[in-house]
Amino acid sequence: MEKTLSIVIPAYNEEANIRATVEDILWAIGDRFHDFELIIVDDGSADATGRIIDELAASNRHIRAEHNPHNMGFGASYKRGVSLARMNYVGIIPGDNEIVGHSIAAILDLVGSADIIVPFTMNMEVRPYSRRLFSRLYTLIMNMLFTCELQYYNGPVIHRRDVLMSTPINTSGFAFQSTLLVRLVRSGRSFIEVPMYLRPRLGGRSTALKPKNVVSVCLAIARLVKTIHFDEKRRYAQPVNRILFPGMPASVLVQGVKPQGPDR
Repeated sequence: MEKTLSIVIPAYNEEANIRATVEDILWAIGDRFHDFELIIVDDGSADATGRIIDELAASNRHIRAEHNPHNMGFGASYKRGVSLARMNYVGIIPGDNEIVGHSIAAILDLVGSADIIVPFTMNMEVRPYSRRLFSRLYTLIMNMLFTCELQYYNGPVIHRRDVLMSTPINTSGFAFQSTLLVRLVRSGRSFIEVPMYLRPRLGGRSTALKPKNVVSVCLAIARLVKTIHFDEKRRYAQPVNRILFPGMPASVLVQGVKPQGPDR
């Protein structure tokens, strides 16, 4: 399969971050792919995000600017981007400029090595304590409920496009990526986990822990339990098809031991 890549970039009030995000992604892509596109989705921002992404699209033929008519949610922006994606692999990178450029490059290096590339965060200490606690509890609960044994469920995952299109995205909330991952992993799709590093946000605030988003996540998980363990139990009873990251010590994947990582 020819290596072509679509990256969906949801952006909500990211005027301070979106240009740097795009610059890092373009640097990381380099000459790794036969063709690529960046689909930036402005999710009804109240700041200058929409104007900035229009300027970025006008300056680079690989960039497309899309605008939601109002704030529709992170998952809705991703689904819109996926519906427009034309390349063989589809990824997501938020427009908040959190992911270090070298980590984006390391993730992209693995495209083609598995059906799904699943990044996990090595330096969670750069995030607020409440966000770290929620992430750890969420990962623990997801692994207990669905036995996928992933390090992280809400990172910048890259899917083979035909695999992604085979499974509907049933929620527009923050749980869209994790529920999709569970269904694909439990159906036997191959995946490889790769460590990534984050930088502190330079502007704007995460909306992940807003009460309405937490409620949406809880409802999505409840529906997923019903699907995986009851409604479609046979379909989702396949062995976990994990591919080990080349050269990655087992201690990193099993115990979360942190190696040194570069910055950009």
